[in-house]
Amino acid sequence: MTEIASPFISQPRILVLGVMTGKPGTPPFRIVEIDGEVVGEARDITEVLAVASTHGITVHDLDDPAVVCWVGGDKFTWIPRH
Repeated sequence: MTEIASPFISQPRILVLGVMTGKPGTPPFRIVEIDGEVVGEARDITEVLAVASTHGITVHDLDDPAVVCWVGGDKFTWIPRH
């Protein structure tokens, strides 16, 4: 298949990576990327929305895969999997 014949696949602007743990006593977090660049950490959904907002992105639907890609869990996953 040639590039012209291939369908356009858009990448979401926001990528929220899997849950990570920091130093003992600190809450788990997820790295947030916007347009392929690491822009911060989030400890809950509200922080994801805040980071997006500071980069000029208004998110209306956190479940829309064209807007947000959740890696290693969904928007409700904020503790590490064992």
